Order: sequence, then C-alpha cells, then structure tokens
Amino acid sequence: MSNEQHIVIIGAGIVGTNLADELVARGHNNITVIEQGPLTLPGGSTSHAPGLVFQANPSQSMMKFATYTRDKLEAMGCFNPVGGLEIATTETRLRDLRRRHGYVKSTGVEAFLLSAEQCLEKYPLLNADKVLGGLYVPTDGLALATKQVAALIQSTQAAGVVYREQTEVTSIAKEEGRITGVWLGEEFLAADIVVSCAGFWGVNVGEMVGVDIPLLPLAHQYAKTTKVAGLEGRNELPNGASLPILRYQDQDLYYREHGDRYGIGSYAHKPMPSPVNKLPKIAAADYTEENMPSSLEFTMEDFLPAWEASQEILPDLADTEIEHGFNGIFSFTSDGGSLVGQSPKVQGFYMAEAVWVTHSGGIARAVAELITEGRSSIDLGDSDVNRFEDVQLAPSFVDETSAQNFVEIYDVRHPLEPRLALRDLRVSPFHARQREQQAFFLEGGGWERPYWYESNAKYLKDLPEDWKEPLRDTWSAKFHSPIVAVEAWKTRTAVAMYDMTPLKRFEISGPGAAAMLHRLSTGNAKKSVGSVTYTLLLDEAGGIRSDITIARLEENTFQVGANGNIDLAYFTVEAEAQNSGKIPGGWVQVRDITGGTCCIGLWGPQARKVIEKLSDDDFSNEGLKYFRSTKAHIAGVPVSAWRLSYVGELGWEIYTTADNGQRLWDVLFEAGREFGIIPAGRAAFASLRLEKGYRSWGSDMNTEYNPYEAGLDFAIAKKKEEDFVGKAALAEIAKQPVTKKLRCLVLDSPNQVVLGKEPVYAGDDVVGYVTSAAFGFTVGRPIAYSYLPASYEFGDKVQIDYFGQRLSATVTQDPLYDPQMKRLRDIQDAPVAEKVSV
Repeated sequence: MSNEQHIVIIGAGIVGTNLADELVARGHNNITVIEQGPLTLPGGSTSHAPGLVFQANPSQSMMKFATYTRDKLEAMGCFNPVGGLEIATTETRLRDLRRRHGYVKSTGVEAFLLSAEQCLEKYPLLNADKVLGGLYVPTDGLALATKQVAALIQSTQAAGVVYREQTEVTSIAKEEGRITGVWLGEEFLAADIVVSCAGFWGVNVGEMVGVDIPLLPLAHQYAKTTKVAGLEGRNELPNGASLPILRYQDQDLYYREHGDRYGIGSYAHKPMPSPVNKLPKIAAADYTEENMPSSLEFTMEDFLPAWEASQEILPDLADTEIEHGFNGIFSFTSDGGSLVGQSPKVQGFYMAEAVWVTHSGGIARAVAELITEGRSSIDLGDSDVNRFEDVQLAPSFVDETSAQNFVEIYDVRHPLEPRLALRDLRVSPFHARQREQQAFFLEGGGWERPYWYESNAKYLKDLPEDWKEPLRDTWSAKFHSPIVAVEAWKTRTAVAMYDMTPLKRFEISGPGAAAMLHRLSTGNAKKSVGSVTYTLLLDEAGGIRSDITIARLEENTFQVGANGNIDLAYFTVEAEAQNSGKIPGGWVQVRDITGGTCCIGLWGPQARKVIEKLSDDDFSNEGLKYFRSTKAHIAGVPVSAWRLSYVGELGWEIYTTADNGQRLWDVLFEAGREFGIIPAGRAAFASLRLEKGYRSWGSDMNTEYNPYEAGLDFAIAKKKEEDFVGKAALAEIAKQPVTKKLRCLVLDSPNQVVLGKEPVYAGDDVVGYVTSAAFGFTVGRPIAYSYLPASYEFGDKVQIDYFGQRLSATVTQDPLYDPQMKRLRDIQDAPVAEKVSV
C-alpha cells in the first residue's frame, strides 16, 4: 500500500493507538486518529479496563495475540508481570485447569499446575479450605493501559500522526463501494482507508457505511474495596500490585490489587445490555474517571452475591467495604471472538472491534499487516468479521447470543456443547425425515446438523466386535454415542446417506468465471465441463486461505464448495475488482446458493446399486469417473452428481434444489433398504475423513501453514504456467527445506481418546499440538493430527497431554485407510469390508 494514502482511525483507545504505532513502524505517517473524548481520558473501555492479561485461551490465534500484546507492553514499561493464577474450588474446575494448562503449553508459553498448598504459597490471602489447585502462568500480568495509550500518542505524534480529540465522526463518505473520507460535522476529511477502533460505538460506525458490526455493549461490574489488612505494606504505589492476578471462575470473579485495596470484577450478575443510543450523554469536557459514557452507575444489589463469594474466598475482605464501584461497558460477540478485517461491501473500511486489552497490541499488528501487506502473520479465522452467516447478523441473534456468552464466559464448556436458545434457525430439506429417525442435532453456522441417529441403535447388536469403540472417559463421552461406530461400519460395508447441505456453496458464473478461479486457486480451473478439482486458495505469502472444490457445470458456470462466509467475502471482493477492470479476466458473478440447494453424500460399497435402481443415467466407473460431475435424474429428481467422497468410499455428492430435497432423500432411502442403507451423521463423518487423511480447513490448516507443511502440495497444478495468488511465494518456499509437517498420530492404547488442541510432547519439550482428533473405527485406534518438526520419522514416539495425563502415540504414515485409493475408484480387487490394523 502506498505510504501516501491517508488512513483515518476512529478511536484513540488502546486498539486505535496501537494500530497507529504499528502503521508507523511499517512506514506510514499520513494518519489521523479521531477521538470523540479527550485524549487523556477517551471514555471508552480502555479508560476503565482493569488491565488483566491472561494468555490461556482455546484459540491458538488469540493466545498469540495476547503474548505479543504482553511483550509489547513490557517493552514499553507498561506491564507489571505479576503472573496469573486461576484457582479451582470444584473437581470439575480442577480438571478443566488441566485442559487450559495444555492450551498454554501448546503455544510454548510457560505454565504450571499447582497444588492447593502451592496456590497458597503464591497467594497467601486465599481461603485454604476452599482451594483445590490452580493454574499459574508466570508471564501473565497487569497492563498499564492508560500509560501505554499516552506513550503511544506521544511517540506517534512525533512520527507525524495527527490526533483530533473531542471530535466526532458524523458520517463516512464512499463512492462506487470505496471509502473517500469522513465527515466531522461540517468538515470533510478525505481518506483512502478508515479503520473503526471505536469499541462499543463500533455498531454506529458500521451503520454509517452499511456494514454490520455484530457486537452487543454489556455492562460488567467492577468494585474497589476499602483498605485490606492483608495487602497493607505490600505495594509502594497506590495502584500497585505484587500478587498474581487472580481468577475465581467457579464464581465468575476476578481480582487485582490496587495498592492496599482490591479490585473485584464480576460476571456473576444478569446480563445488562447497554445499547449506545441509551448511554448517558456526557460532554467531553466533563469526563472524569467516575463520569464517562462507558462507566455506568454501580448497582450494589446485583453485586451482593459476588461480594459474599469474595469474602469467602478472600477472608480478609470480611473487614472491608465497597468503597467505589461502577458498571463498565465492554463489547461482547455471539462467539466471544473479536471482529477484525476489511468489509467486502466497502473497500477501504476496516475494523478492529470487540478487542480486549489482553489482545489489543496483537490485533492492532494484524490489522496493520492487513492494510500494508494484505495478510496477517497470525491467522484471523477465529476473529475475521466475515465469519458469520447472515442469520447470525440479525440484531436479535447478536443480542441474545452475546448476552448468553457473557453469562457463560467462565463456564466449563465442552467443545461440542450446543447452544440451547435460537435453535432450528436453518434446517435442510431432510430435517423432517431426520427427526423421524431420531437424529441428535448440534448446531453450526445456524444450521442443525445431525451427529448421529438414534434409529441406528438397533444395529448395535450386529456390530462386529472389532468395530466396537472402547468405553470413553466422561469428558470425551459427552455429546457422543456408541451408535457412531454403527454408522462408520455401515458406511464402510454397506451404504450410508450424509446430509451435506450446510457446507457452503457458491455459483460463480460469467465469461470471466474461469479466469478468476484460475487466478485465485492453485489448481487448473480451466478443465473441461464436467470436471471437479480439489484446489487451494492461498494468500500472497503462500499461506492456505482455504481449500475448495470447483465443479465446471457449464462453459461459464462453476459450482464451488467452500468453507464459509470468509471465502464468500474473498470471492466477492475479487469479482468486483475484475468487473471494474482493475484485474483483467472479464465479467463474473458470485452467488451464495447454499440456502436454495441441498446435498446428500451417498457413500459405501453398495452405493452404485442404490443409484442403478433409480436412474437410467450412466453412473458406472467409465460413465462417471472419479472427480467428474454430471447432470442426471434420480427417480425423476434433477440432480448434479459429483464423483468424490470425503469419507473414502465409493459414492457421490448429489445436489438438487431445496424444493426437491425431501423427495430425493425418500427415494434414495427406500431404494437402499435392501442394501442396508442408513442415515449417518457428522461424528462418523469426522472419524472416516481422518482415517482417509483428509485435512479440515480451520483446524488442520490455515494461513500460517503452506501446502508443503500441510501435505497438500498435490493440489498445486504442476503444469500451471499462468500466475496465481501465492505462486511466487510458493516458488521461494519450495527452495527451502520444510521444517514442520502435519503428521498422523495413532494412540498406542485403543482406550484413550483426545479431542483436539492438546499439546504434543517429546520428553519435556512441546513439539506441537493436536489439530484434529477422532476414534478411527476401521483401524480400531484413536487418531490425532499435529504439526511436528520435519525430522520426525514414521515410528517415532510422542506423548499427547490429555488433562494432565501423557498418552503415548506413534507417528504413522497416512492415509491409514485405502492408501491406494481402490475403494474410491471402485477397483475390482478392493475388499468389500476392509478392516485395517495399525
């Protein structure tokens, strides 16, 4: 990006000032930061944030953002490295802290599980009768947020950044879908890029350009006590701290010292939505620490249960009172993630919203990298603003789910734990039949997704002994059923129907469609009509943006199977650039067709016999070869059938329009009865795809990994002479030795299951973390995947940390199942039911 472009940042809190600093570090100084409050006290969440920096997080990206933030704070002298202590007062929490310990260790950050006695050594004020143990991270601590903001303002001003305080952005101007400037009342300020770092005011900023910023401002209680006997004499400064920051998550509480007083933060109260238009109007000149838009009046009646719990866990509080409290406003989202990135609707409009102090510096760097380099060095999949489906942008959805996220912020939640409210928002045309067959549904992207079918329980008695899964531990058994083994067995030995409807689908058409797909992907998108291509989307550095399938249905019409709305945003922006003539290739249209279509995956060795009963079209090996598609009719239903399989068995993805969906389900199911057909769910699907070694975007690969590391270099067309995104970077990467590779791990004991995100050890060293995991029913062993140093060879041993227990595993050649692809290609000597041993 040209350094001459003018960048306007809205908001001079800890995110906006960090962003200005990160842009200056990358050579930019034509920057204006607009702040509606005084620079000394902007009035947003930064002004009252307690400053706790805890690095533990289920998301690898968020942990990396936190670590970068704390390192930057420390380098600037704006960090107090007192450490962080999370305590357990229940067995459930104690067990969960072992899981969280794994999260931290997997990123290479030092962390320790402490006994009750060790917790008391670290924190003598705790009630010894309550604490069972804890998690201690020495590099956690306290951000001196306002001090950093002041320092950043000073340094960036010296570099040429202009700050406009007590100035309000009243509207944002755009022309032909691109930012042109901002209005400050009657004053117009030209701009090429606008970045919203406005915190909970971000919703209003988004409205100015017609962009949804799906967050909910919620009040969060924070109180300061009178003097605490146990803290007197510990800290020299009035706001100083020497004890670790403390989280008491069993009661939704956290604590920090303010000299000889305690600060207590509570999530134990009811959600208190605080829409921006209902916040008090305060003139910027009247801002004080006790009087600002983000600080509402304290409601003691809501705090009383938290106060009682605090006095119990910290007995010294019994002789104190609440000296001061407020209900501070923070931004919450429906999934707890931040909102980062550029809008596909308005070029030049970026955002960094719902960002906690903990991640502020890291996310600011990511946005600066997006603006200057087109990519973030840390993957943004968990925080990309484009990750939400349209149904998840509805204000009613955002409000209810964000409020629920507030309630559950410290809860021990299973990775599959379903949301109870706002269900049945999106259902496939097969939903009525799935309910009849007693499907167990979990939700994703607003869709109801069957994970298994209780109707298949009747086959448990027929399940061969060597297909049965060992008993699971309590945690891994949650949201799981022995029926999953039946569904895997039937897929491998008979035939099963999978509902693939929720998978994202686009129609990309027009005379420029082939050129665009060819330019953006690593594969050959210009193959003949009827071809299906598995390929990758890369960023300019060769990182994996997504993996997709491209079917050429007609000369200028393609159907793309993608991973979600992030892909849709990318294609939309690229199509607009091509249509405007900025990129050659010709006119192209991108349409999301997911909701108007549906898909059944019909897979298994008996699949062709089912189809042959219903169709006169040629579904033979020669008539429809592997990775080809065709238009056909199945019992009169017009379909598009693709010869491919994510479970590693003969079969097809069969697409039709939503109005024909239920009829397609019914005719396939009825025709398949004599061949033992069953419906099967996503749990079996996940197991079978891991046996086949298929990668899943978002877990096994993202922008931080390249195709050679992920084992996907086969998806790079060897004879593709034309340029494509990432090609130059791949050429350089190919010259260097691969330092890490995604490896298949088979656990040595069949009785031990992991779920994902656990650290992988070699001796005392963490060498990776689990990206995907499932029990492999065909191989009779638990399977996990992890990036490991490239020096690891097949047969090497590692250990996976599962709730503090080291489980032995072996690095194994993948795919574990059908490595010669005989089953998929229906080669005649492929066994009917191939049981594999490892």
